[in-house]
Amino acid sequence: MVAQFRLSAVLVPRWGEEAVWTADHEGLRWIYAFTSEEELAAFARLKELPVDGLPYLTVLGSRLLDVAVPALGMPGGVALDVAGAEPMFFPPMRGIVPDEVALDGAAVSKGEG
Repeated sequence: MVAQFRLSAVLVPRWGEEAVWTADHEGLRWIYAFTSEEELAAFARLKELPVDGLPYLTVLGSRLLDVAVPALGMPGGVALDVAGAEPMFFPPMRGIVPDEVALDGAAVSKGEG
């Protein structure tokens, strides 16, 4: 599933002018992403937001995992289709995000984390 996600274009809701919508849970920051406008609309309804006009970016999954997650400044991953019937999570682990930001990455295995 990780390989397929990396190749897929997903919708990432914007928060303000420059940020993407994230949520913190138990010490991890999750970037929200959606596979379709329908999945994004389900999320908007859950958050009691207008379905039309919710700004979003279209981004490759690989850019989220390789660029956006490391830029979070804390351990994090991607939460995909969180309001849908089949949500998926891509946690900060080796093989998903760069080793430098993975919870089981190089710094942890060297005893630095």
